[in-house]
Amino acid sequence: MAIHFSREELQSRRNQTSDTLKEHGLHALLIFRQESSYYLTGFDTFGYCFFQCLYLGADGTLTLFTRAPDLRQARHTSDIEDIRIWRDRSGTDPAEQLVEILDEHGCRNRKIGIEFDAYGLTAFNWRRLERAIDAFCIYEDASNIVSQQRVIKSPAEIEYVKQAAVLADDALNAGLSSIAPGAWEGDILAAMQGAVFKGGGDYPGNEFIIGAGQDALLCRYFSGRKHLRQNDQITLEWAGAFRRYHAAMMRTVLVGEATPEHRSMHDTAVEALEACEAALNPGDPIGAVFDAHARVADANGLNKHRLNACGYSLGATFTPTWMDWPMLYTGNPVIAQPNMVFFLHIIFANSDNGRAMTLGHTVRVTDTGCERMSRSPLDLLHVA
Repeated sequence: MAIHFSREELQSRRNQTSDTLKEHGLHALLIFRQESSYYLTGFDTFGYCFFQCLYLGADGTLTLFTRAPDLRQARHTSDIEDIRIWRDRSGTDPAEQLVEILDEHGCRNRKIGIEFDAYGLTAFNWRRLERAIDAFCIYEDASNIVSQQRVIKSPAEIEYVKQAAVLADDALNAGLSSIAPGAWEGDILAAMQGAVFKGGGDYPGNEFIIGAGQDALLCRYFSGRKHLRQNDQITLEWAGAFRRYHAAMMRTVLVGEATPEHRSMHDTAVEALEACEAALNPGDPIGAVFDAHARVADANGLNKHRLNACGYSLGATFTPTWMDWPMLYTGNPVIAQPNMVFFLHIIFANSDNGRAMTLGHTVRVTDTGCERMSRSPLDLLHVA
């Protein structure tokens, strides 16, 4: 079986969630986030793109409701014993069948929590479920119950993050070996993703970001490839992924001439990243991390060219994104705690002169501050 945690750890996680449900006066939780299902049971699938729900009762009862293609997947990757299947056929409404399961589990006229903030619960599917559940029970948004539990990593999870960080560094080295004047972006991506796969890693939660020239100012993947010019800049954002756990990194690499503006932006990025690390302390609100980043950027004249967030939590996430809760922005009151994992990124995009500079890596909050998960230095990356 492909379960990446001990049954004892998975059971302990579910016990903690069930205790939280009791504290909130909830009879059960309807789980639609794949991250939550994976965290609580080990269930590893992309089947959440269809109607799929994991039921967890405050009494510990566990039932998966899914399609036939995920029956063997659940048996192979999870410790779920009660698996119910809804059948693909004309006119079928899995929401009505789910309510039958809820009735079986004593949910009628009881208060239950629902993970509304979930890619697996589309508006279409929610409207079907709403019609079936509206007069059946009382419900409320419980999207954050498992997410808040997931943010603090266990020792086993930290080991997976460490391996992901190794793969991220390996990907950087592979990418750098492919970067030169005239290089093809497709070859760079192939080298980076190939390094992750060769190291036993996974597909990441979203695509690697790559962009040269003016596209180095972008922060999203888009379709299309080009060759690097003699004098160019290329921004890369990628993640090592191991057992679905992510360690992200970001760099802007200069090709040919390294302009004084690029060097100055890089110096500021290093200063800002180090300020973020110094501000990420257990017991302090994580909004202070962004404020440290902003102070450095603004003091160096880059206020206009920075973003309004400088990172976010990382963990085991699924398509469409490796971004996790919570995010680093000003005023965020979430308190940093040991074994939280964050991607710290510094992004400067100057649309006035067309120059970009980025710098980022993954860190873990410790008992006294934070530590870098990456082995790569913060030097300016310059390929002549």
